[in-house]
Amino acid sequence: MSAARWHRTTAWGLCAVAAVEVLTVVAVSLGQRVAAGDLVDSYVVTNTAIGLGFAVCGGILATQRPGNPVGWLLLAAGLAPLTTAAAGQVELYGATHHWPDPVLRALLSVFYVAWPWGICMFWPLALQLFPTGRPVSPRWRWVLGVTVLFGALFALAMSTESEPVRGIHSYLEFAVPGPLAFLGNLAPLFSLLAALTGLVVRYRRGDEQLRRQLLWLVLAVTVAVALNLPRWLVGGGPILLLLAVPLVPVAITIAILRHQLLDIRLVLSRTVLYVLLTAAVIAAYAGLLAAFDALLRGSGAPVLATLVIALAFNPARVRLQRGVDRLLYGARSDPVRAVSRVGARLAADDLAGVLEGTREALRLPFAALRRDGYELAASGQPQADPHAVPLVFRGARVGELVVGVRPGDRRLAAADLAVLDLLAAPLAAALHAATLAEEVQASRERIVAAREEERRRLHREVHDGLGPALTGAGFKADAAHNLVAGAPDRAAALLTELRRDIRDAIDDLRRLVYGLRPPALDELGLAGALRRHGEALPLTVTVEAPATLPVLPAAVEVAAYRIGTEALTNVARHARARTARVELVVDSAVRMTVLDDGPADGAWTPGVGLTSIRERAAELGGTCTAGPTPTGGRVTAVLPLAVPS
Repeated sequence: MSAARWHRTTAWGLCAVAAVEVLTVVAVSLGQRVAAGDLVDSYVVTNTAIGLGFAVCGGILATQRPGNPVGWLLLAAGLAPLTTAAAGQVELYGATHHWPDPVLRALLSVFYVAWPWGICMFWPLALQLFPTGRPVSPRWRWVLGVTVLFGALFALAMSTESEPVRGIHSYLEFAVPGPLAFLGNLAPLFSLLAALTGLVVRYRRGDEQLRRQLLWLVLAVTVAVALNLPRWLVGGGPILLLLAVPLVPVAITIAILRHQLLDIRLVLSRTVLYVLLTAAVIAAYAGLLAAFDALLRGSGAPVLATLVIALAFNPARVRLQRGVDRLLYGARSDPVRAVSRVGARLAADDLAGVLEGTREALRLPFAALRRDGYELAASGQPQADPHAVPLVFRGARVGELVVGVRPGDRRLAAADLAVLDLLAAPLAAALHAATLAEEVQASRERIVAAREEERRRLHREVHDGLGPALTGAGFKADAAHNLVAGAPDRAAALLTELRRDIRDAIDDLRRLVYGLRPPALDELGLAGALRRHGEALPLTVTVEAPATLPVLPAAVEVAAYRIGTEALTNVARHARARTARVELVVDSAVRMTVLDDGPADGAWTPGVGLTSIRERAAELGGTCTAGPTPTGGRVTAVLPLAVPS
């Protein structure tokens, strides 16, 4: 038999035992005609209902999640009170039909010893392992051991303190040593504190899914405690209120198998709100009634107390709702608080931290920043159907904030959307700044790469061209000097070759110098250099510029010349134009516009030339736009005179 089949068989077998015990209780109660009031007062009804609820839920979990011990513990916690209820009813039947005393004593012993195991061992262990089936951490294993020890001592103490029933004594009536009895009586308190502490620690450390699972348990415990707390505090009260206890295993089962069934936060928020309101109203009414009765001696005290409660109810409800929503939904009802929390992360220039702060502020399961389809940063677990908030900076969309909808919600609430819209502006600015930083870094890398390539080219030109030429010229000069006296004709030929080599070396050197800074700029100025370049092109080029240009920074002048010549060369190569015009304006910046009369053939595809033009403008902190117009092509570059260092 496989392990899975064995687990299912065992679980169904234990469920069958529980069903038999329930049927036994029902059959004996009906057969003996036990009064309904007696069944309630003797806790038979509540024990049976609680045990059945735990057993059914435990059986479902044990078959669906056999590797999770929580289901098996719930099943055992259900069998414990069911065994007590069944043993008690069978003992009643046996006493009525005069069964032998040993049998009745054995049934009475089972009656007393069964139920404590469920309430002080199996149930606390299930809570301590909920929902993963593992302790909070390996260091918490000792808590499980102590719970088992205290649970056994509690069962021993409860079963040995039994009283005879209809003259029948249990087999377990013996004196337990005082220290053991004391520890056994501490078991309920220790088990409760250990379970609550473990759940709190899990909630603080857990992710969104784990917290949602724990909230199901919190909801069930809140309802069960709210219904039974007055009875537990002052004693008495309807015993049937204990029928709310099976809500706990039901919540545990839903949390493990179907924790996304609905928005548990909304349900818990409203439940906690109205439980607190009910308790506050009852306490306030009782206090005011007592105070007014003492002051007015009964005259009109109930009316005044009711009036005060009615006037204070709505303000109290609003304040309580705000506090509960802040606990479950974060700061969505206080946008300024949410923005301030995220703003602290923005100041640290940490996009991942910003997203984490957004999730914490609104209790969202997921948040991410995306740009051009790429995810720049993310926090939390991605969701199947997220909500996207566009991030717009100065009229341009720079990206989007993608957030996950809380499990159980179909969409974000209006309050969530209001906070996200408020957060969109600073997030857009941060994303734009991050984009600019990336572009600056990429530009710096290109500049460094271009500079190193230029150095490599100069090194190659000098080493492979100019250097050997000058070395050869030196050798020829020495040879000519040696042949002047003995072979003047040969010396003259060498001198002629030497002159040609030196002239070639000078041309190479001039070419290198021209590559660093065009000499036409020093000879003719920017406008004249552009005119000379235009004369060499197969089209008519005119340059419109002030008669006298101010002295320009060298970097700006060279960049303007390179941009202008590249733009004119592109016109000659690609535009099919007859004329081109260069307009130069110098104020706080050099503004150059290159226009041509070529046909408009649609949007331009950036090539090497256009990319070079834009990079040269960007290196100086300027801008460049290029594209077709109805009358031809147009390239506009703006270069600030204050060159960034």
